[in-house]
Amino acid sequence: MKHLNDAFFREVRYAMKIDLSQTRDVVGTYNSIDWKEIKEKYTDDATKYCFDVLNGKKVTGYLTKLACFRNLCDLRRQNTTDFPYHYDLKEVNITLKLASIIPDVDLHKPLPLMDWQKFILAMINGWKDENGERRFTDIHISVGRGQGKTQIAGIQMCKAVLIDTLNFTNKDFLITANTSDQSTKLFGYVKKMLESVIKIEPFKSLAEDAHLDLQTNQIIEKKTNNKVWKISYEADKYDSTHNVLAIYDETGALDTYDRIGDITDGQGQVKPYHQFIKISSAYPDPTSPFHQEQITLQHVMEKDYDREGDNSLCLVWAQDDLDETFKPETWEKSNPLIGLSQSERKRRTENLIKQRDQGMLTNTLHKFQNKNLNCWLKQSTASYLNLKDVENAIDNDFKIDGRQVYIGFDFSMFSDNTSLGFVYPYKDASGDVRFHIAQHSFIPWQQAGSIEAKEKQDGLQYRELAKKGYCTITAHQKGIINPEQVYNWLLDYVQKHKLKVMFFGYDRYGSYQVKNITESLNANTDWIIQDIAQRTSTLANPTKFLQESFATGKITRFNDPIEEKALLNAVVREDKIGIQVDKDKATLKIDVVDALVDAMYQAMYHFENYGIANDKSTEVKRMTQEQVLEWFNNPKSGLLGDDYYHADQDTN
Repeated sequence: MKHLNDAFFREVRYAMKIDLSQTRDVVGTYNSIDWKEIKEKYTDDATKYCFDVLNGKKVTGYLTKLACFRNLCDLRRQNTTDFPYHYDLKEVNITLKLASIIPDVDLHKPLPLMDWQKFILAMINGWKDENGERRFTDIHISVGRGQGKTQIAGIQMCKAVLIDTLNFTNKDFLITANTSDQSTKLFGYVKKMLESVIKIEPFKSLAEDAHLDLQTNQIIEKKTNNKVWKISYEADKYDSTHNVLAIYDETGALDTYDRIGDITDGQGQVKPYHQFIKISSAYPDPTSPFHQEQITLQHVMEKDYDREGDNSLCLVWAQDDLDETFKPETWEKSNPLIGLSQSERKRRTENLIKQRDQGMLTNTLHKFQNKNLNCWLKQSTASYLNLKDVENAIDNDFKIDGRQVYIGFDFSMFSDNTSLGFVYPYKDASGDVRFHIAQHSFIPWQQAGSIEAKEKQDGLQYRELAKKGYCTITAHQKGIINPEQVYNWLLDYVQKHKLKVMFFGYDRYGSYQVKNITESLNANTDWIIQDIAQRTSTLANPTKFLQESFATGKITRFNDPIEEKALLNAVVREDKIGIQVDKDKATLKIDVVDALVDAMYQAMYHFENYGIANDKSTEVKRMTQEQVLEWFNNPKSGLLGDDYYHADQDTN
């Protein structure tokens, strides 16, 4: 009766609804909860790691913090009605003891596991359901390259073969990857581990009793018929396996999970448990199902109150933002081995800096961000424009003074540049329609730390380009964009060059700063000003028009490095409605292109009868006071009445 009462009061006590999907304030929520009872009861290394992470003693990213918070919450609610799971400390200790004697395959001696590695193994093995089977049947592990994820997978496979299925017969274990070479690599790792472990008692006697045979392509216990298989994805033979444990290496490279179902379908009724472990670093294509799975599981963890996804484990060590490419002090987020020792921290960080710098020189920085920083890039599709068309469009002799112009505006406060895009419609000497494009960017540096760091981050010499008139470095003392500076620059620019502004289109995203700028323009100019929804249904036409105009040679431009880099690094996002440019964050932000597309929203119709330039209803709005008076006094305006017009005709 006392046990039942304790369970009841525990459920009432821990019934607090936690939803991090909006705030994502993991640490703040953690600090609002009293963890005294959990700290006193659980002193194992995995639980200590969770507290260290959330107390800021470890350099970790959001997803790692989220996983640690989830685990602590699970410890509080275990053995309740809607959460029939428990944390088995005995199983955790067995796992870590085995791991401590398994040698590293390269150094041929056991290496002490770091706390984050112990955390992974404890999560996989320690959580069980009411039947004593493993809680987590679907396991997602992602960490940067060279961090020992293969070692963790190997340890888990050794435990499954030597301990978990002792006295069981006819059990399968699967090692797989996308290609035969990849699966062979992991299989070889496991094989070497087993070779070393079975030299140690009691595993030596157990292996001899089971007639363990380490073959080239399989590991088999001849007495029990338990087998470790090596099968590649390309072989397409998963439907014949019923695995206690299946491990898939480099899952992020898959563009579909079509055959993955054959693995999990065959596991459903397997005893003593079944688990499917997918391990990978990030890949260039964010549409990868492995990445989509990560996003889904993130949402599961954020909605702590919801019991959906209780059988899925998501453990990710990754950078929070690509801007951290230039913040080596944060790289432990994706490279936790950096924290092994002070000497290792120095050595590993220096090596990573060399790799990053080499990537910048060879234009392969995205590979470093993918594999080393474990960052999924935003796009992997083809470039919006090609180099040849962009280079062929250069015309430094074009004169803008006194011309009609369409302006686009893309505002950002912190890491992204704020950009103004200008489209000048004109006809060349042959009478063919052309559009000259230009830009001016405002450069923040707060996120980078300095303008020097910002230049290194973006690969552009902004200070030199500012002297040439292509950009303005923010005057704000904190390095953020100064809206007043943007507003004044624009009005001065229009006045200086005597431009006739036909249209001003802007992205409404940007909070009150954008609102302040546009309201000031409305009050102090007669421009046609419009906010443009940033969706494919709205942007499809101007995006395609700009793309086609480059391809057909209808675009000219100044030799502006900021503009060129943005144009070449823009990629296309396509849906059923149309296309829209998107960012390839492996290289550079594309604020310039966004601004140009906003300007082209109306500029593309300039030479059409229904365009703004030919719309009689807006003709007066675009005139100066002198022009309005002249037009009013012109009999052809129709404002002086029929009698005046006819009388004028009679006198002639």
